[in-house]
Amino acid sequence: MSSPSDAKSNASSELRYKRVVLKLSGESLADAGGRGLSSQEMGDIARQIKLAHESGCQIAIVIGGGNILRGASFSGSNALVQEATAHYMGMLATVINSLAMQDSLETLGLSTRVMSAVPMEKIAETFIRRRALRHLNKGRIVILAAGIGNPFVTTDTAAAQRALELDADVVLKATRVDGVYSDDPEKNPHAVLYETLTYDQVTEKKLRVMDATAIALCQEHGKPIVVFNFKRDGTIVKAVSGENVGTCISAEASPQ
Repeated sequence: MSSPSDAKSNASSELRYKRVVLKLSGESLADAGGRGLSSQEMGDIARQIKLAHESGCQIAIVIGGGNILRGASFSGSNALVQEATAHYMGMLATVINSLAMQDSLETLGLSTRVMSAVPMEKIAETFIRRRALRHLNKGRIVILAAGIGNPFVTTDTAAAQRALELDADVVLKATRVDGVYSDDPEKNPHAVLYETLTYDQVTEKKLRVMDATAIALCQEHGKPIVVFNFKRDGTIVKAVSGENVGTCISAEASPQ
């Protein structure tokens, strides 16, 4: 008779991606078009993450802070807050979101650790690569807060950077649309959804997927990116299983 651990091991062996970095926008934690935090939205995401984790996948999460504050919004000569300061404020917003997601996941019985690029030992562990890897190997979900600790660096770039440091198999970019389109699908009903793209195509077509630095990091190290709609039930576990969801960005793309 097989044990639950045997079943989990078998499920893990069938996964395409054994370790992932999941990039969530801050806005994904808020009601559509809103600000702040939504218990409903966080609960829905947490349940999807739990399914993916139970499949045997090791998961690290990077969350943005746009639902609370965007550092890049403080720019221009008339800004009352210096842009660098605003970016630090944005890092703190990601910590708030990470703590909220931690409790949402632990309510479902998952073991988690929040690790911050900015030391704040009272509320989170300081990010240390080897410690993060140990948490992942012990089956804990690691939530990576405060970007990489430097201003003028987006959380997209932080996700790519952490994926490289933690030797993740893929960067999963969760969005509210079905993948990468030729144009904004909410404004252009004729926009085409790409199933696959190369890094060069993303750059050449100026597609708004992740910032240029994040794309360049993934391209240089051959790290694939999967962009998908997290609002569709089960898409996170489908993504880690390697099913065709959203858009896959890699060195080679199939004909469109």
